[in-house]
Amino acid sequence: MSKETNKKEPMSVVKKMMIALIGGLAVGLLFLFLRENVISEDGWVIVNKLLFQDITVPEGVGAIGIFYIVGQIFMKGLQLAIVPLVLVSLSLAMCSISNSTKLGRIAGTTLAGFFGFYVCGAALGCTIAYIVKSMGLFNVTLPSEGVAEAATIDAFNPLAVVVNAVPSNITDAASTNNSILAIVVVAIILGLCLNQMGGRGEPLKKVLENLSEVINMWLTFLINKIGPVAIFCLISRTFAIYGVEYLAPVAAYVVSAMLTLFLLVVTLYPLGIWITTKENPVKFIKKIAKVGIFGFSTNSSAACLPLNTRTCIDELGCSKEITSFVLPTGMTINMNGTTVMHMFAVTFIATSAGIDVTPANMAVMAFLSICAAAGTPAIPIAGTTMIFTVLSGMGWTTDACLIGYALIVAINRPVEMALLPLNVIGDAAVNVIVNAKEKELDKQRYNS
Repeated sequence: MSKETNKKEPMSVVKKMMIALIGGLAVGLLFLFLRENVISEDGWVIVNKLLFQDITVPEGVGAIGIFYIVGQIFMKGLQLAIVPLVLVSLSLAMCSISNSTKLGRIAGTTLAGFFGFYVCGAALGCTIAYIVKSMGLFNVTLPSEGVAEAATIDAFNPLAVVVNAVPSNITDAASTNNSILAIVVVAIILGLCLNQMGGRGEPLKKVLENLSEVINMWLTFLINKIGPVAIFCLISRTFAIYGVEYLAPVAAYVVSAMLTLFLLVVTLYPLGIWITTKENPVKFIKKIAKVGIFGFSTNSSAACLPLNTRTCIDELGCSKEITSFVLPTGMTINMNGTTVMHMFAVTFIATSAGIDVTPANMAVMAFLSICAAAGTPAIPIAGTTMIFTVLSGMGWTTDACLIGYALIVAINRPVEMALLPLNVIGDAAVNVIVNAKEKELDKQRYNS
């Protein structure tokens, strides 16, 4: 027997991520149990400083924080590529789509797909949140602390997103991952201009193509080699340092929101693909599952963009030019999971503050949430911050509401993690639909 037949195939990155996710959950919950029941307070201080402590805060001056360091290096490595990746990929997509009519069709189908899933997600989120509220499961006793901190968050008009989408200074927009929508606008302008220049734009186009290869090489290494270890550290740390004192009184919110988000992932998008393309939805879920796992682990739509792009092109049979347009656009404006979470969070906050939330209230909440979510940065915890936008729009800013908001901020990490798969898998679903409508979906690869 030859050496080749004896050699085992290397484990796929999907299996590595699954092992890291399950292992991280187990280790994190173990440390949570030990902290609450076995290890003394002084002993936990030592363990926390060695493994989990945020070393960038004053309390972490004398700490090592191994899990924190590994997780942050990985996340920063991903974030390092976000602005150049969006700028380069979207610019090249604009260059390659020479037919302006085709570009208009792609943009129209993309926006229609995102909006359709937004409406369906918000409607189902409203329905289930209202049922849970009507069962009395959101009637909780609020803690008294945290009002001042919650009250300092500024109100925000969702329409400001339209103004901020056009940057006044390109270097300012490129200096932060919070201005991705502005980068999208710059990339579209650059790509369309290069398209119109024809041969004169070839030198700059070659530079962008080479830069794209460099970015993809870096991200492939980061995801395949460091990703599983980093995911294990991120998940372990999240659950190990989690506060059980907040988890108990709001278990109804956390559990109902997470179950609804999971239900929508496995029903809304597969049904959407089957209805619009008649393709096998099971194939889609099987292939895109790893992107959902990655989103759950990293808690960032932007961090999932490289893996989502590769999966759509290499496994789902989507074309490179359409994928390069749809996914960065979706990463910027498609926050369907955030809207579903808002329905639960705002209903919980209002109910706990003594406000009777009606179906008419929920319809207005859904509209405000879609506007706010479309402008939410593709970074961790941004969706939780935007809850205050919806509360302000509803006029629910009493002291009791602010206490409820402070409580949600304290315990919302698991829900934030659960909503990310809905966002990133939604991007991929719309990408498949657009490719199918443009007759550029490789059905053989999709069904392989």
